[in-house]
Amino acid sequence: MNELTTTRHNELIDPIVHVWGWEIPVYLFLGGLVAGMMIIAGYFFIKGRDEGHECVCYQVPLIGLFLLSLGMLALFLDLEHKAYVWRVYTTFKIKSPMSWGSWILLLVYPALLVNFLLNVPAWIGDRLAFLKIWSQKILAIKNIKRHVGKVNLVLGIMLGIYTGILLSSLGARPLWNSAILGVLFLVSGLSTASALVHMIARDRAESEMLARADNLFLTIELFVFALFFIALLSSTEVQIQSAMLLLTGPFAAVFWVFVILMGILIPLFIQNLSVSHRIKHTPVAPIMVIVGGFVLRLVLVQAGQYSHYLNAHFLK
Repeated sequence: MNELTTTRHNELIDPIVHVWGWEIPVYLFLGGLVAGMMIIAGYFFIKGRDEGHECVCYQVPLIGLFLLSLGMLALFLDLEHKAYVWRVYTTFKIKSPMSWGSWILLLVYPALLVNFLLNVPAWIGDRLAFLKIWSQKILAIKNIKRHVGKVNLVLGIMLGIYTGILLSSLGARPLWNSAILGVLFLVSGLSTASALVHMIARDRAESEMLARADNLFLTIELFVFALFFIALLSSTEVQIQSAMLLLTGPFAAVFWVFVILMGILIPLFIQNLSVSHRIKHTPVAPIMVIVGGFVLRLVLVQAGQYSHYLNAHFLK
């Protein structure tokens, strides 16, 4: 009887665990990272912090275009019917998160491109003179930087939330079926973006401000995690079991060590010391935050596939 139960257990688990590999976590991570970078750039433009060519808001678009393209490539590699991907853009279904996400991503590219044209780097402009001409025409528009900031802010928030809603809309996976997941991915995207932009910022004041912002986002992320687990643990038995996958189950070690400890608590401690000028700023904490943000998507995707209503006995 035990062998029969074990065999049935493995039959249910195997086709579920191997549905998604590394591609979807990479796509979700890079999408959230770019979303956070757009929100940061948008904030800088709206608040008028874009004075001078050294502003980090002018470094964001080129990096964002590159990272988002990598994320889209990862998503494309995961598709089963790659030749028909264009059909997503032949319609718009208001009830489909994937449809929303596809069109949001389509709008993000021109938004990042316009942001890039606000300050074309000399090493690109000297080789592609037409970019300088376009840049001059765009800069001639009244209050263009403020408008670009607003667009970046709105699209960044939509993109960041979408990366979580993409999973939460799949009700067959109890671990993902939470409205809080969109907020969690948005805050995590802001945290990883602040960490990355903190490292590349040329202005010391900007770098320190972003480190303080990252501390705030990391703290908020801890509270969102608490709400996420409280919601699961106060729900049905299968959702309680799905929460235990991360808290005490087979994914607990990765979650607690790489996401909570190394991805949030230790960087928060180090960056609190650095912004209070007790130690020098180093890339150690930002790198840990970025790695923790990726591992968060990886462990949630894998654990979410493990949790399934057809496999409600997975912890028994």
